[in-house]
Amino acid sequence: MNQSLLNDSVLVTLYKNGNEKAFELLVKRYKSKVYTAIYLIVKDSYTAEDLLQDTFIKAVTTIKSGRYNEEGKFLPWLLRIAHNLAIDYFRREKRYPTIVMEDGSNVFDTLEFSEDSAESIQIRQETYNRLRDMIDNLPSVQKEVLIMRHYNDMSFQEIADATGVSINTALGRMRYALINLRKQMTTTDQNRYVSN
Repeated sequence: MNQSLLNDSVLVTLYKNGNEKAFELLVKRYKSKVYTAIYLIVKDSYTAEDLLQDTFIKAVTTIKSGRYNEEGKFLPWLLRIAHNLAIDYFRREKRYPTIVMEDGSNVFDTLEFSEDSAESIQIRQETYNRLRDMIDNLPSVQKEVLIMRHYNDMSFQEIADATGVSINTALGRMRYALINLRKQMTTTDQNRYVSN
């Protein structure tokens, strides 16, 4: 029987049972889609190639360990792995965003930094660390949009395409992310003054 005509779940089952060719077919079938999804986020071909490899390695590990159970949904599952790896890449790189709040102000507008002061450099680093912690506390869909928009300068159309949602949904998630960040900042500032 021609394996290229088999659906994804049959190929996954064949691979689980030791048929290496079955996974090669899945890679051939989806490699370009997964690469494109990653490239849209990282915008660097070398990084995208690396993350593409990592995506398929993670898929193999999950399938071989018996933890794969996305019956009939192989591609969305694979794209989710790729997407998470791409977002994690930015978190690891610790790139600092310029985050503009919903009122148009920059998160750091209230702080003046003098580059020659060791103290101000430390304050800036602590502020970035606090901001990263606050971003990590956001619901995952809001965090994802915020990272793609501000760490990676993606347009809302690109974000919508990469996450498989409408542009209005992407805009809404961003709005809520900024509102939630603002709430966290207010709470953090109040707590800081109370504790000091």
